Amino acid sequence: MTALLTQNEIDQALATLDGWSRSGSQITRTFVLPSFPAALVFTCTVGHLAERADHHPDILVTYRKVTLTLSTHSAGGLTRKDVDLAGEINAVV
Repeated sequence: MTALLTQNEIDQALATLDGWSRSGSQITRTFVLPSFPAALVFTCTVGHLAERADHHPDILVTYRKVTLTLSTHSAGGLTRKDVDLAGEINAVV
């Protein structure tokens, strides 16, 4: 089982993850893309990253906006997996 992050570890991680914020036991970020097709391409890119990491975010697409929510449900909160995937997603923006 993956270990939950401490409050200090979460704070440190969020300081390095531009645009991400904490909401309870998850982190979230909304990306605004130039068009609906661009939002879909971005969503597919995130899907490939998530599949490779075997860690899947909740994804909400509303026209040009894509909201991603990360949490390790099996651990009951935030883990290194969430921080790592958020970092990978930020790298492709």
